[in-house]
Amino acid sequence: MTAALTACSDWDDHYEGKGDSASTGATTTLWEQLKANEQLSDFCEVLENTKVYRMHKKTPVSYADMLQGGQSFTVLAPVNGQFDKAALLEQVQTVSGDSIVEKSFVQNHLSRTLASLKEDSVRMLMLNGKRLNLAGTSVEGVVISSPNNHARNGVLHVVDNAVNYHRNLYETLCDNPEFSVIGDNIRRFNKEIFDDDASIVSGYVEGVPIYIDSVVYETNPLLNNIGLLREEDSTYLVVAPTTEGWTKAYNEAASHFVFEQKNTKRDSLQQIYTMRALLEDAVFNMTDQLSLQDSAVSVPYLRTTHKYLKGKHVYNVFQKPFDEGGIFHGAEVVPCSNGTLYKTKEWPFTPEQTYFKEIYVEGETTWLITEYDKDKCVYKDIQVKGDSISEGKFLRITSTGAKDWNVTFKVSNTLSGKYDFYAVVLPKSVYPPTDPTELELPCKFKATINYLGLDGKENKYNCKSVEGAAYFESDAFKTDTILLAKDFELPVCNYQQDDVINVSVKISRFVKEREFDYYARELYLDCIYLIPSKSEE
Repeated sequence: MTAALTACSDWDDHYEGKGDSASTGATTTLWEQLKANEQLSDFCEVLENTKVYRMHKKTPVSYADMLQGGQSFTVLAPVNGQFDKAALLEQVQTVSGDSIVEKSFVQNHLSRTLASLKEDSVRMLMLNGKRLNLAGTSVEGVVISSPNNHARNGVLHVVDNAVNYHRNLYETLCDNPEFSVIGDNIRRFNKEIFDDDASIVSGYVEGVPIYIDSVVYETNPLLNNIGLLREEDSTYLVVAPTTEGWTKAYNEAASHFVFEQKNTKRDSLQQIYTMRALLEDAVFNMTDQLSLQDSAVSVPYLRTTHKYLKGKHVYNVFQKPFDEGGIFHGAEVVPCSNGTLYKTKEWPFTPEQTYFKEIYVEGETTWLITEYDKDKCVYKDIQVKGDSISEGKFLRITSTGAKDWNVTFKVSNTLSGKYDFYAVVLPKSVYPPTDPTELELPCKFKATINYLGLDGKENKYNCKSVEGAAYFESDAFKTDTILLAKDFELPVCNYQQDDVINVSVKISRFVKEREFDYYARELYLDCIYLIPSKSEE
């Protein structure tokens, strides 16, 4: 008991005067007023048996001690018989239960915002971070039967029922059994950060500081990059499938984030990238939505260029989300304190809509050239105007002699899975060729895909044309999109592995001496691109 009172006294010294001044003229404490009211004996018993937690550890200080001390509070005290006292007292006998009772019940009825009932509404920040509206004769719909009981250290409002605890989106995902598999995966990334500057030191023992109030911030690197789902001041929409649907979607996504066996972080990388892949487009910040009935934009929207890739797809935007086939259609609405969760049976996206994206290697991005034959060719990026030219630029590769040349391009952010590989070759009409006689000549070249296997060993695939030839010929009179490989499977991914070159495409001029008059010495490469592909089962 002495330890409890000492600790409580230390905290009171720290918090004294931190909020608005308590009521002047009152002689009794909040705890004394609570104990004097026979209708509040159940609430008092819960307060006496619920301990305060610091750094996720139970302290000897009860909430009865807190309300007897020098800190100032507003208390919403429910009358007897309006909550399950027996269940709460049973819960506090366990460590996890005590913490739950503290957050969902006790702290849901205590605030450091000193608030009296008056005509204007007051929005109170409760100790658990929730915000409640005190207005008229009620708080969040619960009638205040005896308002404005002023104490020496705050204000007491007697309410006719317990105030409901509304879970936020994070808590719903973590605590609701229907979503617990999602919550378990999210909580796996929780980290605690001790704030030395904000913590209060009472003294030192052998040079080691003793803290009476240790401030610890809990952070989650995964959610920090997606959405503040546990912040009460934010408003989000989240679409989430129940266990079976999530497990199915997770397993499929994980199959696209397979790293080579030599990568010592392969398992942890697979976990975090799989979670990001599934959550990023399932979370919607309400401040980003212009017309939700027309379209919903997910959290990565503002971090991307939102451009159409060759007119095939735009990412992070989902049209008519509430209509049939839309991502919210048929979902069950689950209200949360900081937004809405849409519960579905299946993950309402496809990999190709979200994380399994098209990949473009622009020809003019010369820093992606890993090697080339310096003695056989030169290259230069050229800027031109033309709707059919990606980014308005291309790479001109010119032979410096009679020999064939090779230019190899790095391909980044590939996933493990099947792609269709394409090369886009431009006609000479888009830009005057060095030799005017080549204006109407096609290009002839070979292509090789270099990639790593699951064991980390290098492999290569010599591409073939649709007709089965070992080379390709471009159309001299149009922008020619040439299929290099269909349904080509990459066994491992290189997502976010900028320092690793495990996928590259080598373009090689392939012209025999007797064919010099029939094929151009210059090749205009617009881009190389990969489109996710699925073989028919």
